[in-house]
Amino acid sequence: MAVKAVNSQNFQDEVLNHKGVVFVDFYADWCGPCRISAPIVEELSEEMPNVKFVKVDVEANQDLAQKYGIFSIPTFIIFKDGQKVHQFVGARDKEGFRAEIESVVGRE
Repeated sequence: MAVKAVNSQNFQDEVLNHKGVVFVDFYADWCGPCRISAPIVEELSEEMPNVKFVKVDVEANQDLAQKYGIFSIPTFIIFKDGQKVHQFVGARDKEGFRAEIESVVGRE
């Protein structure tokens, strides 16, 4: 399951209308930590099939960045059943990302 690029037009359908957990990576192509995080997030998308992984280019989707208060990148927001439940800033190692996700997935 690859990380899907979403934009302002399909964010509602892909994230807010999704039942379950969605991990959203707010990034920019020029951002070094974003480029470091991307392959880690991609690996996790393969290892965690119960979580949907998407990414939003903040340069191309400034309205979404503004709506969700993205001031630093990378910023990651985890949604559950369309509701924002967790937000954090900055790259993590693989286990750090997994811990952030599992803190939400475990909330049943």
